[in-house]
Amino acid sequence: MIEWLDIYKVVEAMMPLYLALGLGYGSVKWWHKLSAEHCDAINRLNYFFVLPFFTFDFISQVNPYKMNYPFICGDLIAKAIIGFFLTLWANFYSKGNFSWSITTFSFCSLTNALVMGIPVMNAMSPQVGVDLVIQSLAIQFLIWSIIIQFMMELKNAKDEIMACEGANQDLEGNDNNNASKNTTPSLGSVMTIVWTKLSKNPNFYACFLGIMWSLLADRWHFVLPNIVKECISIMSKAGSGIGMFTIGVFVAMQQKIMAGGTGVIIFGLFLRFFIGPATMTIGSFIVGLHGNVLRASILQAALPPGIASFVLAKEYGVHPEIVSAVVIIGILVSLPIMIAYYAVSELTH
Repeated sequence: MIEWLDIYKVVEAMMPLYLALGLGYGSVKWWHKLSAEHCDAINRLNYFFVLPFFTFDFISQVNPYKMNYPFICGDLIAKAIIGFFLTLWANFYSKGNFSWSITTFSFCSLTNALVMGIPVMNAMSPQVGVDLVIQSLAIQFLIWSIIIQFMMELKNAKDEIMACEGANQDLEGNDNNNASKNTTPSLGSVMTIVWTKLSKNPNFYACFLGIMWSLLADRWHFVLPNIVKECISIMSKAGSGIGMFTIGVFVAMQQKIMAGGTGVIIFGLFLRFFIGPATMTIGSFIVGLHGNVLRASILQAALPPGIASFVLAKEYGVHPEIVSAVVIIGILVSLPIMIAYYAVSELTH
C-alpha cells in the first residue's frame, strides 16, 4: 500500500529536476545570461563528457551475473514489437519517415529510471521493483540508447550525403561533376560516415568499458580504487541537473513554451505511458513472467520519459522541441499515472 511518505519521497526526487529546469529557463527569459550558442555548448558538455562518466559509473556497479534474464528477454521482445511496426510504418506508409520512427522509439524505450524510477518503485514494489529498474536502466544504456544513437547518425549521414549531392547540382538541375543522378546514397558511403562518427563517440566506449569492468569485478571481486571512484562520481552526478537545465534554456528560446504542438505532445505521452507498458506486458507474458515480477516489469515500463532522450535529440537535431515538452510534462504527470497503474495491478493481483 502506498503511503503519504512514499508520495513525498517521489515529489522530493522531482523537485530538484524542476529547480534546474527553472534556473535554465530564467537564465534566458528573465536574466538574459545565456544564448543559443550556450545551450548547444551545455548540451554537448552533457553528451560528450558527463553522460559517458554516468554510463560507466552505473553499468560498472550492476552485477551481470545476477540479472533477471527472463525480464530482459521480455524487454527485448517489447522493443522488437515496437521496432517491427515502426519499420513497417516508415517504409510502407505514405506519411512514415525515419526521423519520426527514431523519436517514437526513443519515447517508448528511454525512461527516467534512476531519478524517478527508484523512489517510485521503492514505494510500489520495494524489492523486485528496484532491482528491475536498475537492470532496465543498464539495458537502456547498453542496447537502446546505442541503437537510437546509431539510427540518429544514420539519418544525419544520409542527410549529409544528399546535401552534398544537391550542392553539386547547378541551378538548372544539371550535375556539374557528371556523377550519378541517383539521389539515394549508397549503403557503403552512409555506413562509412556512421562508423567514423561512432568511433569518436565516448558514450560507446563508456558502455563497453562499464560492462567489461562489471564482468571482471563481479567474477574476481575487483574494487575500483577510491580515487578513481571519486573522479568518476564528480562528473557522473551532474547529468540529470545539467540535462534539465539545458531543457529549460532550450524551451526559453522557443517562441512558445510547448513549441511542438499539443497533439504531438499528447501522442508522445501516449507512447511513453501506454504503448511502452502495453508492449512490455506482451513481452512479459511471452517469456512467462508472473506474480510480483510481472507487476514490477509493467510498472517500470510506465516510468516518465528519460532526460537522456532530450540530450540525444538536441545533439542530433531530431525533434528536440517535442522531446523537451514530453519530458517536462511526462515527469510532472507521471506520479498519478503510476499510482493508477499500481491500483489496477493491485485489483488484478
